[in-house]
Amino acid sequence: MATSKRPATAASAGRGKQAAAIREEILREWRGGDEAPDLNAGIHAAGQFITAILRSAGLQDGIQEEELRAAWKELAGDFIARHTEPQSVKGGHLVLRVTQPAMRFHLEQMKPMLLTRIREQLGGDRIQSVKFTLG
Repeated sequence: MATSKRPATAASAGRGKQAAAIREEILREWRGGDEAPDLNAGIHAAGQFITAILRSAGLQDGIQEEELRAAWKELAGDFIARHTEPQSVKGGHLVLRVTQPAMRFHLEQMKPMLLTRIREQLGGDRIQSVKFTLG
């Protein structure tokens, strides 16, 4: 006896949806409630956002404040290093905290030379400007 496959009709498709709905209802009753939502839905790997985070923090070229802080005494010399502290590096702009107005004036005069030293030590044009703040 040969079985013939009948083409799917709208009625048979409707029965399939109805059967799936019945199956879901039976499982819901058996489990005692709805199935827990997928807890991983909408979660992304942190690696997808690292580039954007580094760019917004001004670290896209790999400059880290710690790298600059570690090299600061050698770059600036003992005297200047005692009266200054690298405060932040954002978007290629270095902000140095200076202890005294006279030292700030002195550093403003030295800015081109200081910027050259920083670029030589850290490589390239990763630091584009230097700003001094009193504090």
